[in-house]
Amino acid sequence: MFILTFIVFFVIDLLWLGIFAKKMYDKYLGYLFADKFNFTAAIIFYVLFIIGLVYFAIAPAVAANSLGKGMLNGAIYGFMCYATYDLTNLATIKDWPVKITIIDLIWGTSVGTVSTILGYLLFSLF
Repeated sequence: MFILTFIVFFVIDLLWLGIFAKKMYDKYLGYLFADKFNFTAAIIFYVLFIIGLVYFAIAPAVAANSLGKGMLNGAIYGFMCYATYDLTNLATIKDWPVKITIIDLIWGTSVGTVSTILGYLLFSLF
């Protein structure tokens, strides 16, 4: 369950960050980007996020045989995780863009939901 969901989330998030939203993040946050990307921190985030998504959304959905329950839990989990990051940044980083916070909250909710759906369906197939 973890491996399948990890792959799904990683691919979706990579497409978002690397293609669809790259220009936007460069425009609004480029001045904050590190010269060298910290892969270790990124992998730790992905592992922890997916552990939580499996624990709070996918496993309960599988146990209840309810994709709807998983979708709701995945959406809430994604929203809460991304809210923790973005609202903390909004509170503590000078000139953190409100627009980025709103977009990230929508993204967190969306990627949590979609990853839960695909993780649930893939787990059901295998």
